[in-house]
Amino acid sequence: MRKVLSLLLLAVIFIAIGTAQTPAYEKITANGQTFYKYKVKPGEGLYAVSRTFNVAVNDILKYNPKAGSGLQSGQELLIPVPENSNASAPVTQAKQQSPLDQNRVFRHTIARGETLYGIAQMYNTTVDEIARYNSGLTENITEGQVIVIPQQRTLSSTHENYRYHTILPKETLYSVSRTYSLKPEDLIAANTGLSVETFQIGKTIRIPFFQTQADFIPYEEQTQNVTHKVKRGETLYSISQAYDVSVESIEKANPMLASGLKTNMELAVPVKVTRLDENARTREIEANRLLSQSNEIQKAGVIRVGLLLPFLDKSGGQHLRLQEYYEGFLLAVDKMKKEGANIEVYVFEIGNKAKLESLLGTMEMEALHLLIGGMTDDQIRVLSDFSKKHNIKYIIPFSSKNSEVQNNNNVFQVNSPQSYLYSKVSGVFTETFRKANVVIVNVPGRSDKAEFISTLKDDLKRRNIRYNEVSLASNLSTDILPLLQSNGENVIVPSTGDSGSLREITGALEKVHQERQEIVTRLFGYPEWQTYNDEIKRSFHQYGTYFYTSFYVDDQDFETRQFVESFKQWYGRDLINTFPKYGMLGYDTGIFFLNAVYRFGTNFEQRIDRVPTSSLQFAFKFDRVNNWGGFINTGLYLIHYDTDNVVYKINKSR
Repeated sequence: MRKVLSLLLLAVIFIAIGTAQTPAYEKITANGQTFYKYKVKPGEGLYAVSRTFNVAVNDILKYNPKAGSGLQSGQELLIPVPENSNASAPVTQAKQQSPLDQNRVFRHTIARGETLYGIAQMYNTTVDEIARYNSGLTENITEGQVIVIPQQRTLSSTHENYRYHTILPKETLYSVSRTYSLKPEDLIAANTGLSVETFQIGKTIRIPFFQTQADFIPYEEQTQNVTHKVKRGETLYSISQAYDVSVESIEKANPMLASGLKTNMELAVPVKVTRLDENARTREIEANRLLSQSNEIQKAGVIRVGLLLPFLDKSGGQHLRLQEYYEGFLLAVDKMKKEGANIEVYVFEIGNKAKLESLLGTMEMEALHLLIGGMTDDQIRVLSDFSKKHNIKYIIPFSSKNSEVQNNNNVFQVNSPQSYLYSKVSGVFTETFRKANVVIVNVPGRSDKAEFISTLKDDLKRRNIRYNEVSLASNLSTDILPLLQSNGENVIVPSTGDSGSLREITGALEKVHQERQEIVTRLFGYPEWQTYNDEIKRSFHQYGTYFYTSFYVDDQDFETRQFVESFKQWYGRDLINTFPKYGMLGYDTGIFFLNAVYRFGTNFEQRIDRVPTSSLQFAFKFDRVNNWGGFINTGLYLIHYDTDNVVYKINKSR
């Protein structure tokens, strides 16, 4: 009986010890969000706290804005608890996945707006190759999905050579650099977007290839042999305890032990390098500072800009649109000069590829601060390579389908790729209409918005927002009526931007309202809706219509009217009636990027979110695509035609 009680007592003690190893933090709930209350320990920084709780630094700063200026010992923080978490203590390690040999493959976590093609371009592989490593993978990928990517096996002469590393739990900038026998500065140089916010578990970074490249063994698991001379009375167990290694590892490193341990025998003891590195903590702190440092502004006395476009290409009237873009850009230059900027503009007709390459060989081109232009993929590729070689910021004003932004940190892509735009729009929709009744009207034979509708459905499901679907037919008014609610907003989303389909839908809604006047309906649609005639726009007001777009001109805006008048005074004609208006695009692009260099220097990308964005037509919000690539514009307007015949231009970029 006494023996049983002793065993029970030991069990209770072990349970108590096991429980005590994971301290419980007090939880509170505010505005629907649950938080841990946490007191900062002496010497602890944001980076350390984020890794303790396995949350992003940005998420901590969101609820603790004062923490951005540094942490103090004893300071109380609110740490957001991840959704669907039932834990009473923070997660100290990311959810375990089966280990990967990162010498062969690595993991990529899909971000909003990414496509398989874009991911393949990012890692210099192919969609087919990625599919080979991910059974059942389709083009219909979702945010947060984790896929396996093959490492580059051989050095290439056609593109830059890197291997990639997925950040593991407990890893730091210093430990990753030691894993690959590099300096932390080498990783920063290869990943210009790396910061406290982006060095997170599951994120990917580039590892530069040097002549001697270590195989992947996490720094915490690396060992170094230390010679130990056996003293009288020592045993393998006592030696293993002294060096904090296993007996088996000593035996494996010393085959002669098969004949027994002898005094004065010299043993190779595989000790973890973390134990031998006496200055590891100091180096760790120094490396972490690299993640949070902000480089000094590199001012340019004279801002030199190169505008390179095919001005003589008359196909489809392109030369007229490009001329107007240039003219609008010059108005931006004039305004910035009045504000004190010193600007030189070099304008070139780029013609064919040979002529473009010849132009780029001149000394004056190498001294540029901003490079703007390129229309075709070939032109953009040549300009991108030049900008990378000479570290010049390169703005791509028109194309949205090239992939240079994936691997060139100097690229700024003004025209949003559809996948990124659809993702942003879907997020804005689910936030704006989270309490509405959503009805999607599928139009047979029309699939121009299929990608957006698919993205929207996924987001609605993820946020538990109910939606219904109905097909456009002659009896739409009868079919849609049972799906509409009388006690709230009903948002109607067509699956196409086609004007004919839109007329049929508004005609059906008119019949619905004649029968059920209490019903409130809203239309939600697409950028091309701004090009439709006044008759359709009157129906927009009738149904309180919303549509998204990355560009929109408010003709009643004072600055817009002022620009239109100035353009006519300078050039003696009106703007060409296009969507978007090229003169305003040139002006908006010029104002944004000239302002960026004038205020924040040639390394303005570190302060891109602080550049003033008083655009006339285009919404600007530049987001970096990965830790080493460039920036894509994800700026977005929501245009609202309200029932009082007023049009609102709502900036939803940030």
